[in-house]
Amino acid sequence: QVQLVESGGGLVRTGGSLRLSCAASGRTFSNYPMGWFRQAPGKEREVVATINWSGTVTYYADSVKGRFTISRDAAKNTLYLQMNGLKPEDTAVYYCNIGIRGSDYWGQGTQVTVSS
Repeated sequence: QVQLVESGGGLVRTGGSLRLSCAASGRTFSNYPMGWFRQAPGKEREVVATINWSGTVTYYADSVKGRFTISRDAAKNTLYLQMNGLKPEDTAVYYCNIGIRGSDYWGQGTQVTVSS
């Protein structure tokens, strides 16, 4: 059974940094793309960043480009999101995602709150 567990969220001031982690278990994830999504109150879930299976190709939403960095450690089966220059509009629940053979798997989410 695939399990994703996010951690690293919290309360930070504008301009601060956080590093999110997503620990994956249940199988080997190194062959599949992974991503971070977020959902703010009253808004739909949106993609933040994605990374391919080898970690060589990344995608960032325009709103986070230049501030966030996605990475993965295959040996640890862990996905990361380094978030710098945080803004109040980054406040949301952040979710880890992996797509395996047409099925999407999600973690429980971790809350990020940025105060102005």
